[in-house]
Amino acid sequence: MEGVLERIRNVSAGCISKFQYESALFWADKAASLSQYEACDVYHLAQCMFHMKQYDRAALLIIRRQLHLKHSVFRYLAAKCYAEAKQWQAALDLLEGCQKDPNISLSKKLPSTESVNGIPDDKEMLTSLHLLRGNIYEAMEVREIAAECYKDALKADIFCYEAFERLIGHHMLRADEEKELLESLPMSDLCKGVEEEELVRFLYKTKLKKYDKPGEFEVPDSADNLHENLDVATSLAERHYYNCEFRTSYKITEGILKSDPYHPSCLPLHVALLVELKETNKLFYLAHQLVGKYPDLPISWYAVGCYYLLQPKKQELARRYLLKTTLLNRMYGPAWLAYGHSFASQNEHDQAMAAYFTASQLMRGCHLPFLYIGLEYSVTNNTKLAEKFFSSALEISQDDPHALHEMGVAAYTNKDLQSALKYFNKALELIRILGEEIHIEEWGPLLNNLGHTHRKLKNYDQALDYHRQALILMPHSAETYSAIGFVYAYMGNYLESIEYLHKSLGLRRDDAFTSNLLDYVVEQFADADKPIYGDIESEEAYPIPTMDINFKIDDYSTPPSSVKPSGGSDITPEDDSKPFGDVATLSTPVSGVTTIPTIAEGRGVMMAWSESNSTLSDAHTSTSTTQTPHTARMQTKSFTGDMVFSTDDDMDLDDSINS
Repeated sequence: MEGVLERIRNVSAGCISKFQYESALFWADKAASLSQYEACDVYHLAQCMFHMKQYDRAALLIIRRQLHLKHSVFRYLAAKCYAEAKQWQAALDLLEGCQKDPNISLSKKLPSTESVNGIPDDKEMLTSLHLLRGNIYEAMEVREIAAECYKDALKADIFCYEAFERLIGHHMLRADEEKELLESLPMSDLCKGVEEEELVRFLYKTKLKKYDKPGEFEVPDSADNLHENLDVATSLAERHYYNCEFRTSYKITEGILKSDPYHPSCLPLHVALLVELKETNKLFYLAHQLVGKYPDLPISWYAVGCYYLLQPKKQELARRYLLKTTLLNRMYGPAWLAYGHSFASQNEHDQAMAAYFTASQLMRGCHLPFLYIGLEYSVTNNTKLAEKFFSSALEISQDDPHALHEMGVAAYTNKDLQSALKYFNKALELIRILGEEIHIEEWGPLLNNLGHTHRKLKNYDQALDYHRQALILMPHSAETYSAIGFVYAYMGNYLESIEYLHKSLGLRRDDAFTSNLLDYVVEQFADADKPIYGDIESEEAYPIPTMDINFKIDDYSTPPSSVKPSGGSDITPEDDSKPFGDVATLSTPVSGVTTIPTIAEGRGVMMAWSESNSTLSDAHTSTSTTQTPHTARMQTKSFTGDMVFSTDDDMDLDDSINS
């Protein structure tokens, strides 16, 4: 009889190795009966039930025989069954046992039992128990305890990549915390040799936050072939993405998807890049491919939502599919970022902020949600709260030019011109460091904002220099022409001012600010008693009286353009102590998804909308910048993704002007 029992056990095990789970379940059931339900046979039978998705049946099989009280592996398997059935509290109660304090180490709660042949012992199961406990707490949105559980799992076994991916991919840690975690892992104790330690450290290091400038990977000599590994290539592409080098990143992801069309880490990043580069046809094709092959995966419907997000008149459809993504996986951060972008593009600020706040809870280590929340507060003229969230974004990513730009706008609004100048200059310096590939034309608003700030400080020559640089990047910008005419008016050079104001009105005829300013400058020019016809001699021959501007524009406002949210605000030149009022308003944020993949799971919409994806907003004047996935990146992006993105707007020239 013993020989027959052993034969049936082998048959059942062989069926599992050949993926014949129904046959394996049939013979495992018979083996358990023949052995009078020995522990090893019950374990094998419960495994077969788990493979067949008979979760409640497997849990009851273990609990009725009270095996979960004797062996950690049975406790784990029963809790895993309840977790798969989304019975989170039942799974946690079973895992925690009678111990109610979740902060006490799990290893102190485990019963001490004898090992049984054929099943893992308690020490082998410790890492899995920590990991499952973290998954349950994360699903219950107790993310701080979940993060500690994942750290415990990693420290118990540094090869538990699943725990590492939860911490990094779900943005549970900030960039500095990620580096501290990597340094705290007991690699020298758990690795067999220096080469193995170098390999593990390198592979984990490629997964850390990608906000720093990309460089060459220092692949260990013993693993030189990793240069061609798709995961390593995805990490490099993500690093380029977060540094606004979208074309380079796109070339890498395109090559990855040619080798593996459905690479799970690369897809959110690729979606975020398609959003950033506005490749609607390619995004349409990719979304249909994903929905046809993987209708149950969040990335499929995320891609569909990002496609409609690029269609200004189809935001309802975008929200429908992005909401479906969050229903499939509530913790998919880039989808929440993209969901907020859809509302923000239609000036529905409350709904947009609700989505961004949800993303901020899910992506604590990503700066994009805080940046977008600040943008929404700035649009609604709540400058104090906007500055608070911009500061939070800068704490996470100190060198993000989009966040620095927005802080500069907030400082300008609060009349702290020196701080505004510091933030703008630092943002401009970082953009120049990023290289020529960055979409520098999208940063015209930053140059205009520098010009406005210098004008406030009465540095008129420097103000003109920055405005002219912005004009090179945006040759058809009515706001820039108005700004140049505005500075010339202060300098008393009315003829040049009239010329630039006429050019501005030629591009935007209904601009009340420029129209009123032109009327006044023409009047001042006439009063200056300068020759109108014939050659105009040097200005020294015709002294120009000091301009005394004294006019007022009432009830003037320009409707902001509705595009995707992404970045920032623009400053309105009002009172410069003298002629004009002194209230800097923030324009409506616009374009950009950061897909967080971010990218990849929850980075940028950038990020997909991230993780992850820098974009700047676009309003009636011009404004600032913001990253996106994981369409954020993202879109990161993003939702990025991470949902994330580009700078189309800069400071407004359209607010009321006080006498």
